[in-house]
Amino acid sequence: MIIAVDIGNTNIVLGCAENDRILFRERISTTQTATELEYAVIIREALDINGISPADIGGAIISSVVPSVTGTVKAAITKLTGSDVMVVGPGIKTGLSIMIDNPAQLGSDLVVDAVAGIREYPVPLIIIDMGTATTISVVDSKRNYIGGVIMTGMAVSTDALISRTAQLPRIAFEKPKRIIGANTVECLKSGIMYSNACAIDGMVERMEEELGEKCTVVATGGLSGVVIPLCRRDIIIDDDLMLKGLVLIYNKNKR
Repeated sequence: MIIAVDIGNTNIVLGCAENDRILFRERISTTQTATELEYAVIIREALDINGISPADIGGAIISSVVPSVTGTVKAAITKLTGSDVMVVGPGIKTGLSIMIDNPAQLGSDLVVDAVAGIREYPVPLIIIDMGTATTISVVDSKRNYIGGVIMTGMAVSTDALISRTAQLPRIAFEKPKRIIGANTVECLKSGIMYSNACAIDGMVERMEEELGEKCTVVATGGLSGVVIPLCRRDIIIDDDLMLKGLVLIYNKNKR
């Protein structure tokens, strides 16, 4: 059994896998000031809640876009399980053909998403990952990663709007009752939720126009479950895409 961890700017997603099967997925806050011990306690609690003992863990893999947290979480996993921890980065075999100007610039999270996407779904493929930023990655019909876009994440843009206005309240991310809001909260919900859904629909349409062919579209990330159902385009939601990719990469590199 292995533990797979994706460290994002806002949240850390972790889970365990056995024989390529994801056993559980949990989400915790990314805290740059947390110590090795604090992360070890949190990870231990996640394992306990899901009925898994640290002694059952035989390996681990991390993908991270927060370098200051990577080493701390890696040390925490080693302290807790005694396992060596693999980190996605230079020297790690992924099997992904990256056809962008500077492949070294591609974030490990996007690499992992693409590795899983190619394995799980038909190409050409568009992968939407809705986290702190919303990223859209494109894999062509030859299974090459050819590029994508980076957009402001929904939570980030909402925080910016609220912090720069005097009278707009914080809202829950949930489906509005209607498009045309009848009060401030309804207007905010409609504007935030549907603007993001429309942006995704529009980006997918324009990407397909540029490619000249229809694509399979897959979405993942913490906010995909509330936004993607509002899209008009048929989009598959796969909450475990990142963990699946981490398991695939671990198996390619295990000795």
